[in-house]
Amino acid sequence: MEFCIQLSPFYPDKSYGGDRVFNDMLEQAVLADKLGFDSVSITEHHLLNILMMPAPLQFATQIAQHTEKVKIITSIVVLPLHDMRIYAGEVVCADIFTKGRLMLGVGRGAFAFEMERCGVPMEATQDKFNESLDLLQRLLTEEEVSANGKHYKFDPITIMPRPITPGGPQMMMAVLNPEGIYHCTKRGFHIQTTPLAGQHELLLKQVDGFNRAKDEMGEAGKDLTLSLSRVGFVCNSGAQIADRMGKAEAYYSRFDNVFTGPGIVENGLIKELPRKQTRDELAKSLLVSTTQEMVDKLGVYSDLGINRFIFNCNFGVSQTETLENIQQFAEEVAPHFSSSMKLQMEAAE
Repeated sequence: MEFCIQLSPFYPDKSYGGDRVFNDMLEQAVLADKLGFDSVSITEHHLLNILMMPAPLQFATQIAQHTEKVKIITSIVVLPLHDMRIYAGEVVCADIFTKGRLMLGVGRGAFAFEMERCGVPMEATQDKFNESLDLLQRLLTEEEVSANGKHYKFDPITIMPRPITPGGPQMMMAVLNPEGIYHCTKRGFHIQTTPLAGQHELLLKQVDGFNRAKDEMGEAGKDLTLSLSRVGFVCNSGAQIADRMGKAEAYYSRFDNVFTGPGIVENGLIKELPRKQTRDELAKSLLVSTTQEMVDKLGVYSDLGINRFIFNCNFGVSQTETLENIQQFAEEVAPHFSSSMKLQMEAAE
């Protein structure tokens, strides 16, 4: 199992400055590269102070300038918000500027607040996403592409420059629904999923959807990977666990507001609303725990066949503590599952 750090911007205090938020993320990416993490991931969200990244491809190229090996995953880009004729060219440029380290994670969008205010109501996202995805793949693999669909109608065009690798960067689909995972895997996509704050039973169904598809595909699906994203923090005491869980609960009280509604946002700041789920219930679904407890939980994921674990420890903790946590995860947790990170830690001693 390989490991990824999710560079997940959280901006509850405007006085902190957006430049500092993004510099913090860049510093985390540099550390992840130094420690031997497989990848870092960046979101796309607009008009909000949680998961805030309106320009993921731009930031991917910035990360590439300051790192050497780490892959850079867009996790995810919201295709219905983009014009594929323009976006395909931006993807090619980002692939060139990152020297082939870009992995393009795509999805339909999750927050009704931002989708509707950007002109794409949630009820229209699936249809537009499907058309956009098909078109993007054609633009990256073919020349003189025309369209006569519901959302795109144009005469033949050729995206320039052409991709440096056939078909452009690898593509990963962000899917939560187990049957959706099955069908996207059958189409040949790498998969990223998460049960969010849900229970372990949902994760088992998500993994089953991926495995069923791979089994049916045989040789054609052998190289497809499943990435799992989870919020967590390596803690050293019960008091620290309690503190981090308080921060996680505040984070999810904002996340739920825009993910499941009602979508109350004032001056770009998501209002913190009471949650139905108790803190104890939330704790069971997150990886806010001691080193050994985290190793035990990740062991379950490894046994399930998860290929990449995307670790999100950016939920309101200070930059210093976040960097220390990434370091601790790399030294005490990851080597139990990743031979490359084990060798990296041994070489650093």
